[in-house]
Amino acid sequence: MKDLNEILGMASRVQEELQRAQENLDKIEVEGSAGGSLVKVRASAKGRILGVSIDESLLAPSEKQMLEDLVTAAFNDARKKADEASSSEMSKMTSGLPLPPGFKLPF
Repeated sequence: MKDLNEILGMASRVQEELQRAQENLDKIEVEGSAGGSLVKVRASAKGRILGVSIDESLLAPSEKQMLEDLVTAAFNDARKKADEASSSEMSKMTSGLPLPPGFKLPF
């Protein structure tokens, strides 16, 4: 059985790795799009919105409802891709950690 100091050391290393992984997530960029890329949203894998691009053809008052729907869809697409990138990065990080079988880290 491992002694308490060894277990605390492992927990500290896991916490440091998680912090490093969280910082890296803000450097990974994803792009969500909608309407055949008429609306694009760039976000970090951490979910921070970096920018929005809207095709000029959607700026007519008659396109207001469609534009709102496409912006919403693009944000949701970016969020989905950010979640996927985050899960992938966190899985890479935890694959080398000595965690007990079935142990889940909060992400």
